[in-house]
Amino acid sequence: MTQMSLFFFYSSDTTRNPRPGEVNGKEYHFVTREAMQTRIENGDFIEHAEFSGNMYGTSKAAVQDVQAKNLICILDIDMQGVRSIKRTDLNPIYISIQPPSMEVLEHRLRDRKTESEESLQKRLRAARVDMEISKEQGLFDTVIVNDSLEEAHGQLKAVLLEEIQKVKKTNMSS
Repeated sequence: MTQMSLFFFYSSDTTRNPRPGEVNGKEYHFVTREAMQTRIENGDFIEHAEFSGNMYGTSKAAVQDVQAKNLICILDIDMQGVRSIKRTDLNPIYISIQPPSMEVLEHRLRDRKTESEESLQKRLRAARVDMEISKEQGLFDTVIVNDSLEEAHGQLKAVLLEEIQKVKKTNMSS
């Protein structure tokens, strides 16, 4: 098993409609609002949040399944999710990957051509708030600015490989 095959990217559950080209179970697990609400009431999520009228959540069972396979689970969550997970007994590393500026983010989102103007403006407002919150001391272990995909990937890989080494060292001394 290579070091990078130690990771599993978990796709959140969401009530939003798939965008063109998205596949259920790959980008997200698309579910009904009713099913999501029932699972929230049953305590099936590590974290859950509502954004732009859509619900998102991280399944406890899915994360436990990844851990049972001795893989490192990667989550893509918003600030509400970060704060929720900080209240659990999990001990993850928190990495924020951010655009170099709001202007660059807006340009990237517009180039995708996947959202209405209203949806785009909601995302930009939320991103402004998230970028401001991310400055809070101790919220993130690492902040990576995605100015260049290759450089951001290299920085992320370096942080993750360092974590792998720490885990290996801890496991060997146990």
